Amino acid sequence: MMDKVKRDILWRVYLIYLGIFLFSLAVIGKAVYIQFSEGRELIQKAKKQELRYFKREAVRGNIYATGGSLLATSIPIFEIRMDVDSEHISDKFFNEKVDSLAYCLSHLFKNKSKWEYKRDLVRARQSGNRYYLLKRDVTYAQLKELRKFPILRLGKYRGGLISISQTKRQMPFKDLARRTIGYHIEDENIYVGLEGAYAVVLQGVDGQQLRRRINNGDWIPVHDKNEIESENGKDIVSSIDIEIQDVAENALYKHLKEHKAYQGCAILMEVETGFIRAIANLRYDSTSKTYDESYNYAIAENVEPGSTFKLASMLCLLEDDKINLNDTIDTGDGWTTYYSHTLKDAHKIGDGKITAREAFEKSSNVGISKLVYEAYKNKPEQYVDRLYNIGLNKPLGISIPGEGIPLIKHPDNKKSWYGTTLPWMSIGYEVLLTPLQILSFYNAIVNNGRLVKPLFVEEIRQAGQSVEKFKPEVINSSICSEATSDTLKNLMEGVVQRGTAQRLKNSIYSIAGKTGTAQIADRNMGYSKKIYNASFVGYFPADDPKYSCIVVVSKPSGGWYYGSSVAAPVFKEIADKVYSTHLDIHSKPEDEEQEAKVPLYIAGKTSEMKKVINNCSLEMDTVITDSEWSVLIPLEEKAQLAPRYIKENQIPNVVGMGARDAIYILENLGLETYVKGKGKVKRQSIEPGSLVRTGQKIYLELST
Repeated sequence: MMDKVKRDILWRVYLIYLGIFLFSLAVIGKAVYIQFSEGRELIQKAKKQELRYFKREAVRGNIYATGGSLLATSIPIFEIRMDVDSEHISDKFFNEKVDSLAYCLSHLFKNKSKWEYKRDLVRARQSGNRYYLLKRDVTYAQLKELRKFPILRLGKYRGGLISISQTKRQMPFKDLARRTIGYHIEDENIYVGLEGAYAVVLQGVDGQQLRRRINNGDWIPVHDKNEIESENGKDIVSSIDIEIQDVAENALYKHLKEHKAYQGCAILMEVETGFIRAIANLRYDSTSKTYDESYNYAIAENVEPGSTFKLASMLCLLEDDKINLNDTIDTGDGWTTYYSHTLKDAHKIGDGKITAREAFEKSSNVGISKLVYEAYKNKPEQYVDRLYNIGLNKPLGISIPGEGIPLIKHPDNKKSWYGTTLPWMSIGYEVLLTPLQILSFYNAIVNNGRLVKPLFVEEIRQAGQSVEKFKPEVINSSICSEATSDTLKNLMEGVVQRGTAQRLKNSIYSIAGKTGTAQIADRNMGYSKKIYNASFVGYFPADDPKYSCIVVVSKPSGGWYYGSSVAAPVFKEIADKVYSTHLDIHSKPEDEEQEAKVPLYIAGKTSEMKKVINNCSLEMDTVITDSEWSVLIPLEEKAQLAPRYIKENQIPNVVGMGARDAIYILENLGLETYVKGKGKVKRQSIEPGSLVRTGQKIYLELST
C-alpha cells in the first residue's frame, strides 16, 4: 500500500518536472526567436517609446509702427486643465481644499462664481475626469498665481495641475489698423494684411529636439547630432504712424456715426516716398451696433469715383492740348442730354456760361462732360488710351493681398461701350477704382507726374539689426508733363479757394484737392438718388506738398451726402494733426533775411525779465508790472518790456521763452508738450489763440 502511494507521488512530481522543463524550453525558444528574429524590430519600438523628436517652434516676428510702437506680437498663453481624479489627491484632502480653490479661481478669472467652480470641480471628480478644463487663454502672470492656489500648488502629479503652452498673436492697440496689420491662417491658406503678405518673413523656421522619456513621464532633452535650432521670425517696421492712425480712425468713426453711413476709409500717404502713414477702414456691424475694422475697404473695394475722376479728364484734355482753362462752356440750367439720357449738375452755376476752370472748381458734370465729349467723340480711344498710359487700368501691385482690379472701359469692347459711356466716364461713372488707386493718381500729380507705389513697410529687422530697407518704387516716372502737373495743382487749389471745398480754407496752412459725390448703383435698378459715396482727395501744405490724403464715406444717410460736408471734415482733422505735430512741414517766414537781422526777443516771468534788464544795464522804454509774464524786446538803444497775458482755454504765445517756462505754462493748461532742440522757443506747432483741448499735444522747436 505504501509503495503504491509512493509511486503515485513520484509520478506526479515527475509530471511537474516535465511541465517545468517543457515550459523552460518554450521560454528559451521564444527568447532565442526574439533575439534573432524580432529583436531588431522590438529594439526600435522601444527606442521610439523612449526617444522622440519634438518640434521647437520659432517665435513669430513683431510688427512695429514707424515710431517704434508695437502693433502685433506673439505672447505665451496657456490652456489650464486639472487631473481632478488623481490618485495622489485623497477624498479628505480634496473636500478640505475645494472651497478655497473655487474661491481663488473665481477671484482670478471672474468668469464664474465660487459656488459654480466648486460645483463643477466636485462633478468632475465624481465622474473620474482626469483632464478637466479650467480655463483657456490664461496669461503667464495668471499661471504664476494658479501655482499658489490650494491643491494646485502641489504641482503636476500631487496637485493635478496641467498647463499646455501655446502662443497667441496680440495687438497692443486693439482694433487700431487691425485690417491692415491683418492675420495669417496657414491651415486654411488665408492671407490678410501685413501678417499675410509677410508671413514667410515673420514666421521663421521651426527646429527639432530629441528628448528621452523618464520614469515620471516627463521628457528631457538629450544630445543629438540631428538637433536643429529654431530660427525666430524677423520683425517688420511698418510705415504706420500710430498717432496719426489714431486721429484718422477717431475722425472717421465720429463722422460715420454722425452721418449714419455704412462704411468709410481714410488714407494718408507721403507724397515723395509713397509710404502710407495712416489707413483706417470702418464698417457698420448690425450685430454689435457699432463700427469696426472688418473689411479693408481702402484697398479691396472698387467704387465709381464720381467727381474725383474729373482730374483725370482734365489731365487728358490738357495733355492732348484740347482746351484752354479760359474756354467758355454753356451749361444752361445745369443739365444736358446724351442719347436721350439726362446728365445734371447739383445746381445751376451762375448764368450757365462758365469757363473750363470754373467747371472743375465748381465740379460741373455738364461742363466737364461737354469738354470731354466735344474733344473725343470722334476718337474716344484717344481719351481711354491716355488713361491707360497713366496706368489707371492696372493694379498698383501693393504688398498687401486683395487689391481690387480697376475697370476702365475701352471702345474696342462693343459689348460694354455705349454712346453715353464717354460723357459718363468723364465724370467718374462706368469706371471702377479703389480709394487707394485714386489717391495714388492724385499723389502722382502732386509729385510732379511721378507715380510711386504705396508702401506699407519701411524696414525688416532681425534681432534689432536692419536686414532690408524699402525705398520708393516708381511705377511711372511721368504720367504727364510738368506744365500739366502745375496746372492741375492750381486747379485743385482753386477748388478750396473758390470752389466746392471752401470750408477747408484756413489761414495757418493751405489745402488743395477735389470733392466727389457719386450716386451708387442699386443692383439692377440703376443709380439711386438716395445712396451716395462722398469723398475728398487732396494734399497739404498746398505751397509745398508733403502729404496726400483721401477720405471716402459710403452711403451716408443723415441728411448730408456731399463730399464737402461729409468727407472733407475728416480730411481736415487728419491734416490738422499732421501739421501740428510735424514742424518740418511748416512754412518758413516770408522774409528770411529780415528775420535774421532782427534779434530774437526773450520772454518769461516779469520779475526775471527785470533782473535781466538790470544786469545788462539796459535803458527801459516802458516797465510793465501788472502781468506775471512779459516779453523783452531789444531795440537799438533801449529795451522794451511788453506784457504777455496767458488766457484760460487759449493756446498762449510761448515763442521766445525758455523751455522750462514754456512747458510750465502749457502743461498747466492741460497740454502734452514735446520739445526739440535747445535754447529759446523759436516756433510752436499750434497757432496762439487757438482753443485748448485737454490732452492735446503741442510741439516746440527751440532756437538751436
